[in-house]
Amino acid sequence: MIKLFVTSTYSKKEVFTSVDPDLVVYNCNELVTMNSKYGAPRLYGDMSKLAIINDGAVAIKDDRIIFIGTTDELISKFEFGKISIKIDATNKLVTPGFIDPHTHIIFDGTRENELSMKLEGKTYIDILKAGGGILKTVHKTRQAPLEKLVENGKKILDRMMLYGTTTVETKSGYGLTTESEIKQLRAIKILNKQHPLDIIPTFLGAHTIPPEYKDKSDDYVRLIISEMIPKIAKENLAEYCDVFCEEGIFTRKQTKKVLKTAIRYGLKPQIHIDEIVDTNGALLASEIKAIQTGHLLKSNDEGLKAMAETGVIATLLPGTPFCLMLDDYAPARKMIELGIPIALATDLNPNCWTESMQMIIALACYHMKLSPAEALTAATINSACAVQRQDEIGSLEIGKKADLIVFDVPNHQFLPYHFGVNLALKVIKNGKIVVDNDFST
Repeated sequence: MIKLFVTSTYSKKEVFTSVDPDLVVYNCNELVTMNSKYGAPRLYGDMSKLAIINDGAVAIKDDRIIFIGTTDELISKFEFGKISIKIDATNKLVTPGFIDPHTHIIFDGTRENELSMKLEGKTYIDILKAGGGILKTVHKTRQAPLEKLVENGKKILDRMMLYGTTTVETKSGYGLTTESEIKQLRAIKILNKQHPLDIIPTFLGAHTIPPEYKDKSDDYVRLIISEMIPKIAKENLAEYCDVFCEEGIFTRKQTKKVLKTAIRYGLKPQIHIDEIVDTNGALLASEIKAIQTGHLLKSNDEGLKAMAETGVIATLLPGTPFCLMLDDYAPARKMIELGIPIALATDLNPNCWTESMQMIIALACYHMKLSPAEALTAATINSACAVQRQDEIGSLEIGKKADLIVFDVPNHQFLPYHFGVNLALKVIKNGKIVVDNDFST
């Protein structure tokens, strides 16, 4: 029986008033700590260094980790019999909670009919020009009341949590009017208060050109710059600003205008780049000093080298080319060789609908040739860096948030090896068990 526990308040204490833990996980066959010894983000060969403790243990007080070590060390340090909650992880894998740094969960309407169009050979741009794709979702999302968007988003977040995600970045971008973009961001704000997962908001008004601005993209960019960004910044509704820089959507020049304005208003820059064609988006990401970029299927070597030099994080989204039935995936091995920090994300949206970071890890291994260790690194500590939360999450270290997953497998190599099922046994968020998939109880 699957048990899903949802509460909305957790302790935010930064210091500990007692050394007695509330919860311990012990006898871990592999405790993957991802500790900071190898840096954050991990680069080059350090992506394979998981800092594993065999027969490991974690002790938690309130929402913080207060001990990391072996089970023997745990038992010698604390009065084991007095600990309220004890999770025996014998022959189990324990890792940091997944961070999903690129998603689009706030929308209404589904697009399952587009699968048949793809099977007929229609491209992403073909579907968009036919009134499908983003534009179909925009139509439905504009009509949806705020409450419906919150309800839809909650269902997605619940499923993400079942698979081990504990922090999510998500974007607007299906409104494309000032009112509708603000409605989406308000839905994110409500969910961030109501749901256990931490949700990081991004403004993506520059997702595509709305139909009323067809052939007038510069006018729409002016609307984003003059009205949307100032209002969103005033209401403090977003931390980041993103732009879909792609042929036929937003040009490099337009992207730069939007992001420079966003930066002036205190929003941090992200970019969707080089998904369909090479627009030299990687070089732009370096010039604008974007925190992270998404896609990068077609990025050229000059741009990738510039990203490596400036430390821009490449957030790779293998679910997207998989759903688009493309032959090309982002060149992850080349990026690692160049020293680009890489993260992984689901890119959950109506075109690429998966809540499972476990599935993304499998795709990263099978289609981008990441090792299981590299993929796990990209889904935890490097993804934490992609949303600038590495001091709080992404690794299991004393003082950090107690966000972790207990997997019903003995080691990290099982994550891509045993695919298509949920391997997460328990999910702990902010020191609380929020998911229990233990079928034995």
